Amino acid sequence: MGLTYSSVVCAELDEVFAWHSRPGAITRLMPPWQPVRVAREAPSVRDGQAVLLLPGGLRWVAGHDPDGYDPPRQFADVLQPPLGTALRWRHTHTFEPAPTGGTVVTDNVATPVPAWALRPMFGYRHRQLAADLAAHARARQVCPEPLTVAITGSGGTVGSALAALLTTGGHRVIRLVRRAPGNDGERRWRPDNPDPDLLAGVDAVIHLAGTSIGGRFTAERKREILASRIGPTRALATLAARSADRLRAFVTASAVGFYGADRGDEILTEGSGRGDGFLADVAAAWEDAAAPAAAAGIRSVQVRTGIVQTPRGGMLRLLYPVFEAGLGGPLGDGTGWLPWIEIDDLLDVYLRAVTDPSLTGPVNAVAPEPARNAEYTRTLGRVLGRPAVIPVPGLGPRLLLGDEGASELALASQRVRPAALAAAGHPFRYPSLDGALRHVLGRTATPANPAQTRKSGVGVSGEH
Repeated sequence: MGLTYSSVVCAELDEVFAWHSRPGAITRLMPPWQPVRVAREAPSVRDGQAVLLLPGGLRWVAGHDPDGYDPPRQFADVLQPPLGTALRWRHTHTFEPAPTGGTVVTDNVATPVPAWALRPMFGYRHRQLAADLAAHARARQVCPEPLTVAITGSGGTVGSALAALLTTGGHRVIRLVRRAPGNDGERRWRPDNPDPDLLAGVDAVIHLAGTSIGGRFTAERKREILASRIGPTRALATLAARSADRLRAFVTASAVGFYGADRGDEILTEGSGRGDGFLADVAAAWEDAAAPAAAAGIRSVQVRTGIVQTPRGGMLRLLYPVFEAGLGGPLGDGTGWLPWIEIDDLLDVYLRAVTDPSLTGPVNAVAPEPARNAEYTRTLGRVLGRPAVIPVPGLGPRLLLGDEGASELALASQRVRPAALAAAGHPFRYPSLDGALRHVLGRTATPANPAQTRKSGVGVSGEH
């Protein structure tokens, strides 16, 4: 029982240990398909406690054991009561130089839980660690020093994951929140009238906040969507312009809705004109609202995001239980284009946007190859081992979202390509849809034979 899981990551021993010691590490390592939420991170891997919230009100309290702390080679955590009274769990993390370079990372879990139940989780953790370290190594080539980054929308699915990616890379994150700050890592943000000192000491701004576009496009809903983006973005960009001597980058979220709901088979790049429709109007006005920062000479990036793939939110969160039950299938005739991106690839785009001085203007944050809806549903069904043959007629989304909402959301078709990222030589962690879905849903095969290794830059060995 229990498990020992090892891999080799392409980073030096001190950096690998430091990554685990920084804020955000437990968030980056938490598999998204598990119904677990981080309530509190451990302030120290020497003797701190991390608290995870489980279904049913249960709390997983992991207490770090000072006797198992030997930096930069080892730290350990033990499951504490009350759950620890019923379940034995001691997790020892060890790190040692690999003979051919890099670091051997080993997770040894002493528990009655069988290895087969743990293996997907630790496969995910090791993939995340290796890919995050590689992303930070690339960022340091163009931006060697750590940055102070202010983020709006840091409590959302993307924002919380992005904050964790930045802090594990050694950057400082200041969360701009609308409530009273809870600690020195937060600042009160009044969207329509931000405090003049809000961006004091900040190197870069990432502006993610905005009301969800899901639901019927009623007149009131449209006003809310616009108001949550245009005014706050313009006010923040105007404030940023007054800090132009300090700010290196002003990065704002946008969306592929800029290109309109349906452009047929036209390949859409950052050089393509805007399309028609409500969401195209929103995206164009959203991007225009950031103009004061660019006019002040601040490098500005607009991240036109595609359909983000994570079971923690968005489209996949809705589809996952339906397809898992074997009830999924193509939407309409299945020919519509779906411009998707795996969530960690989106985070890498934001990391590059704040650190790479050569990246500017609109950037399509989508995978290199969009998929038609029929291909997406077949792939999701195959990854989950379920049939995906029950079609959803176009009438269904129209009844739920109305004609306008259905055509702009559920039935939208955009064949978008990441031309700006391709020109910059940007690597994607998961360029294929199959690989992306297997990663975020925990369906990637991991070898059970110690002699087997994977060829993705992470070798796996020693499982039992």
